[in-house]
This record gives sequence, C-alpha cells and structure tokens, in this order.
Amino acid sequence: MKAAYIEKTGDPSVIQYGELPQPVPQTGEVLVKVGAVAVNPIDLYIRAGTVAMPLPKPFIIGCDLAGTVEQLGPGTSRFKVGDRVWGSNQGLLGRQGTFAEYAAVAEDWLYPTPDGVDDKTAAAVALVGITAHLGLFRDAHLQADEIVFVNGGTGGVGSMVVQMAKAVGARVLTTVGSAEKAKLCQQWGADCVLNYKSDDVSARVREFTRGRGVNVWYETQREPDFLRIVDLMAQRGRIIIIAGRQAQPPFPVGPFYVKGLSLHGFAMFNATAAEQRRCAEDINRWLKSGQLKPPIGRVFPLAQAAAAHQLLEENTLGKAGTLYGKVVLTP
Repeated sequence: MKAAYIEKTGDPSVIQYGELPQPVPQTGEVLVKVGAVAVNPIDLYIRAGTVAMPLPKPFIIGCDLAGTVEQLGPGTSRFKVGDRVWGSNQGLLGRQGTFAEYAAVAEDWLYPTPDGVDDKTAAAVALVGITAHLGLFRDAHLQADEIVFVNGGTGGVGSMVVQMAKAVGARVLTTVGSAEKAKLCQQWGADCVLNYKSDDVSARVREFTRGRGVNVWYETQREPDFLRIVDLMAQRGRIIIIAGRQAQPPFPVGPFYVKGLSLHGFAMFNATAAEQRRCAEDINRWLKSGQLKPPIGRVFPLAQAAAAHQLLEENTLGKAGTLYGKVVLTP
C-alpha cells in the first residue's frame, strides 16, 4: 500500500511517500480503507521530535482518518465490513498513524460516519472536534446562555468551539484576523466577532458581557495572557488551555482565586476511549443536523504529505495567516 511515513524525526522533508506492507488487523482491530486524513499540530510535533513518543519504524504519520471498514480482526463486534467510520487518536503512544491507503485501528477509537457526511468532512472534524468537546463539556460543563470566548474562531479547534457552543445555546465571542474569516464565524452564529488586528479586544469583551465577564474562556494560543484572561472572566468562570508546552507566562494568583475561577488543561490523546466516544456521539448528531461544519482550508493528495505539513507548520508555528480551517489529504 502507499503511505506517508518517516524513518527519523525532523523537518517536513523527512516525510517519505512510498510502498509499505498493508497492515493485518489484530484482536480488537478493524482494517479501514482510508478515504481521507487530516493534519493536526500534534502531528507536526511528533514528526519533528519535539514531542517524544515511541515511534515504530518506519512510522506512518497522522492521527485522524475516515474511510470504510475493509476487514474485521478477531474479537470485534461494533462494526461490519462496508461500514463507513471516522476516528482519531492514531499515530500516538506507539500506535501507527493514518496517512496510508489502509490503517488497522482498534474499534474503540472508531465511530460510525453519519449518512450524508463525506470522508473529508469526517476526517476534518476528528481530533479538533473531540478536543473542543472535551474542553467545553467534560471540563467546563458549558450551559445554555453562558458566554464563551475563543481565540481564532476559524482555526481547527476554534471553529469547533464556536459551532458547538452555539449548538447548545451559548453566546460566543471570538477573534479573527480578516473580514473573510469574520464572515465565516458569523455564518456559524458567533454573537460577536472581533478583529484582533484592529479591535480593542478587552474593551469589546467588557462591552459585550456588560462588565460581568466571560463564563468559559477556551484558549487556543501557545502563550496565554493570563493577566488579561483572568481580568475578563466572570465569577466562577472556567479557563481551558490546550497549547503551549514550553509556555511559562505570569499568573495572577490573587484575582484568580478571589473570583473562584478554575483552570483546566488537557491533551486530547490522554482522554479515555469512553470519554472520546461520548464526544463523538454529539459530534455525529451535530454533523447530521448541519449544526457542525468543519472548515476545510486545503486538500492535498496523500503523496504531498510533506507539503501539507509545511503549510500547517508555517501557519501554526510561523503565524503566516495563509490558512483557515483544516488541511485534509486523500489517498
């Protein structure tokens, strides 16, 4: 089978594309004929070696996939041959990744793809959708009518936060860097879209919340400004952080505890299979109803996996601003 893989960590040029043996599903696994995959920041860090994880060699890159069940391994019961599925949490903790024509995946990490949802959409929603859901609902216990703030409303996770929060009746503030991106967020129902290049974000947040503050702050940036965040939070607000492995910003301890705030940090791949399945159930319902539409910024053929990594790296680490939404690849 064709696959995108690495023999050593490094920059995007270490990604090779060529023939590897087709995997055989082991106990509890199914073989998926891959229809689409997506690129995430964690993929960049694993490929670069900045996040140390056990890597089989050769190592097939990638976390997310969507496709069709081709073969059942021993002891499987949740799917049958021909079922369309999507999933994430591959290419992590010693598991082989998804950037290939076929992937053997434990059925616990797979979910049925709803009718009417294509593979590119299902792959695009996977890791970022589960990440957004874990933060909003498992950790922050978001309720209807609460106010959510998220930086980067058209980014992978940010776009999911905006749409999921609206799906449960919350009010959403978000930031973008262009009029085009603002229009997208408005189409998804965001109540207040701010341009971080030209708006006084703090002043506008205070105005929107009438000085009462934000209930849930979903921070997607690598260097959180906790001085600003805590100042803009409502009493008993919840702050979610998911990025910034090397960040050590100042933290306003006094204002934080006086307001009764809570801070939640997590890495999606540490969530259990049961926790992630609960996320997938809501995601599937919202995909089917049209309340969740992951934006896809670029689609590459799998043979151009290195170029796809380069584009995401330029925007995630280099802040090039040339991409919105997800980067998706098709075999």
